[in-house]
Amino acid sequence: MLLGVVRHTSFRFCLDPPVEQQVVLSRHAGAARFAFNQCLGAVKLALTARQADPAVSVPWSGFDLINHFNRWKKTEDAGRVFTVNGAGTVVVAVTGLVWRGRVCQQVFEEAALDCARALAAWSDSRRGTRKGRRVGFPRFKRKATTGRSFRVRNKGSQGRRVSIRVGDNDCARSVTLPGIGLVRVHDDTRRLRRMLGSGRAKILFATISQRAGRWWVTVNVEAAELPPQMCHRTHKAADRGGWVGVDRGLSAFVVTATVDGREVDRIVDPPKALVAGLGKQRRLARSVSRKVKDSNNRRAATARLGRHHARVRNIRQHFLHQVSTELVKTHDRLVLEDLNVAGMLRNRCLARAISDAGWAEFARMVIYKQTWRGGTVVVADRWYPSSQLCSRCGTPNSTLTLTDRVFRCGCGHELDRDRNAAVNLAAWGEQHHVSQVREREARAPVTNVRRREGTGPHICVGETGPDDAETNARAVLA
Repeated sequence: MLLGVVRHTSFRFCLDPPVEQQVVLSRHAGAARFAFNQCLGAVKLALTARQADPAVSVPWSGFDLINHFNRWKKTEDAGRVFTVNGAGTVVVAVTGLVWRGRVCQQVFEEAALDCARALAAWSDSRRGTRKGRRVGFPRFKRKATTGRSFRVRNKGSQGRRVSIRVGDNDCARSVTLPGIGLVRVHDDTRRLRRMLGSGRAKILFATISQRAGRWWVTVNVEAAELPPQMCHRTHKAADRGGWVGVDRGLSAFVVTATVDGREVDRIVDPPKALVAGLGKQRRLARSVSRKVKDSNNRRAATARLGRHHARVRNIRQHFLHQVSTELVKTHDRLVLEDLNVAGMLRNRCLARAISDAGWAEFARMVIYKQTWRGGTVVVADRWYPSSQLCSRCGTPNSTLTLTDRVFRCGCGHELDRDRNAAVNLAAWGEQHHVSQVREREARAPVTNVRRREGTGPHICVGETGPDDAETNARAVLA
């Protein structure tokens, strides 16, 4: 049982299924796509019929779509068989969806819920109640272009085991899924097994997807808060010290400094995975363009290109996790600048470098990891000119350009441009800080759990440790 404040996180493992299980996984993914298209088709037919008859009800919510699909899958429209008896009479036998028993029924329900969420996002976007850019009406999912994915819930009754289990049957590196059974995984599951064995975590659902030629399982977990020894101390409202400004850039990825001008850290060698692999990406893209459309060679070339993109993304994510985790471990009060990354990407000269840096995702990681540890992250105002202000006298320098790497002020103060911006951000946090309030819940969409050096398939479910709940989380900040 989880007590106190809980947090939602996810563990992501790479599956190692044999050929037979790959067929079963593909069947479940196809069933999810089929159910989504069927629900969306029913909504479109109802909307068309409603134009002639306003009394026609449209299945719109997830509950309505689930009920509609459950009724439809047993009807004649879903499946029927024609037989001829000895007298030559044709007999119609209603079978419904004949293959519905070969997949887990939760796949149909979750696909109907996905369709309902897509419809709700479209309606909220039309009313203006949804943030972000406008969302179009849902479209049918094509097998050739839609990624394979499905979701199952962790259901269990009193006295019975839950349907999603990790490390079952003395197989540490395995995940048991409803309707599929035990599937082996490549990664070490020790941390998740420790949390489940000690009652500090509960599995909610699992999402199985295929990316870059591999099957992955993402286990969504409701976990207890981190132990006190891993959390930062709580500051009093009158305490104005301890702020560290974080300046993000291209020449130096991150520069951190305090209010007194002391530079804490400087990271100048990001991997720049996109730029490093650009030559290979161009060769693979040319190989795809030279293949005949809808041919097996083109599919193989497209798969190679997809694996390259996945590798670039993994390199970038690993670097961002390392930097953000080290940052929140060593500082409990951070100040970030509110960068308009979407607007900066319109600059064709810097768009590639900004995308490769991953500024927005880095900020997302810092915010939720700091929230888990009880720290504070303050986002400075977007129009605060941290790079143009003198950190000593506060005089703005509007003539500063991107090529100027040293800030010079009329008062005689000279300082590195990035360091000067970090000092100004720390001062902004000291002036505009509020009393620390911990969020009731901190969410992270995906946690990337990697195998550590020297780890093996241990099955010590009851193990506990101070670092069990600490995870390297992967998220996307839109």
